[in-house]
Amino acid sequence: MPKLLSVQVAQARRVRIDGRPILTAIHKQPAAGDVAVMPMGLAGDEQADLSVHGGLDKAVYAYPSEHYAFWREARARAGITAIDDALPWGSVGENLTLQGLLETDVWVGDVLRFSHCVFRVTQPREPCYKFNAAMGYSGAAKAMAQRACCGFYLAIVEPGHLSAGEDFEVRPGTRGLGIPEAFNAKMRKHMR
Repeated sequence: MPKLLSVQVAQARRVRIDGRPILTAIHKQPAAGDVAVMPMGLAGDEQADLSVHGGLDKAVYAYPSEHYAFWREARARAGITAIDDALPWGSVGENLTLQGLLETDVWVGDVLRFSHCVFRVTQPREPCYKFNAAMGYSGAAKAMAQRACCGFYLAIVEPGHLSAGEDFEVRPGTRGLGIPEAFNAKMRKHMR
């Protein structure tokens, strides 16, 4: 059964990216105890750019923990040592760090049922320049696109609360479009 390893939230703040002040909430931090799940996201979490994050269909971002080994290796190859080498959960900008549920296991419309709340898988995440800054090297977004280790957005079906350590159940939706296929289609669109 898949497990929720960690829950992260962040308030939007200004950081310098490529010499410009940019508003972002990608730097997620672990939340202790129960976290309220509301129709537009998690309590205490913000999205800085609502044109690409947030809203009903992108209220929460989930990411497989299994990809963290790749990011640690990729950062080491890029010579990243100044940024936290441990790469704690939330470093990819995710709200929910999951174990046992990869993109290849998930379809748009699948439902993630926790004890006290329910989510619906809506779409893959698209990497951006803020992801490069969070990972500490300029090739991170390209690496995410090449490996399709993107994670996925969730809509809130039933508000409630959740906490790290919970098991959850995946209930199949219509199974018409898988996350990898949706991600590859989005990446092809951007390459044109």
